[in-house]
Amino acid sequence: AKQVIVATDDERIEAAVKAFGGEVCMTSVDHNSGTERLAEVIDKYNIGDDEIIVNVQGDEPLIPPCNITQVAENLANNQDASMSTLAVKISEAEELFNPNAVKVLTDKTGYALYFSRASIPYDRDGWKTQNPVTKIKDGYLRHIGIYAYYAGFIKQYISWEPTELENIESLEQLRVLYHGKKIHVAVEAAESAAGVDTPEDLER
Repeated sequence: AKQVIVATDDERIEAAVKAFGGEVCMTSVDHNSGTERLAEVIDKYNIGDDEIIVNVQGDEPLIPPCNITQVAENLANNQDASMSTLAVKISEAEELFNPNAVKVLTDKTGYALYFSRASIPYDRDGWKTQNPVTKIKDGYLRHIGIYAYYAGFIKQYISWEPTELENIESLEQLRVLYHGKKIHVAVEAAESAAGVDTPEDLER
């Protein structure tokens, strides 16, 4: 990476980053998503439209460095994609039914069909005989909170109003799909730890 910047509106995070010598950009408290926060950083740093920006979200602090490289290269190598991101296979029912674990469905070429906090796809026949569900089929994917996009696309993204689907699921990437843009999804190159959404996640 040419540059690593921590974007935050929290002075505690600013202090922690500066304590280890990192670069931090303080942003507005009014942003509704990480992508909107990035747009402010792009403006402040005058980053060119053709630069690839990788956004590692705060709830995914343990992503291996090779996965950051992977998501950037996937964007560069898939010309139809406006964004790229990663996923990991789900093998446990507990994770599949956890609304904090975002599920993603893709088409045959690896482009996202939908992201949801619900357990998708719903296994009608496989689950009707299980109560509770303890066995799940292969093929379920959990989205990992990392994105790559061109700086110019981020500017386009923030020009769109938030959508109803985005607000219902509280998932900013649904705004991209709503506007007919493509998000490339690949299974991560190296295993990441689970996302950290709660104090219990951090303990695990």
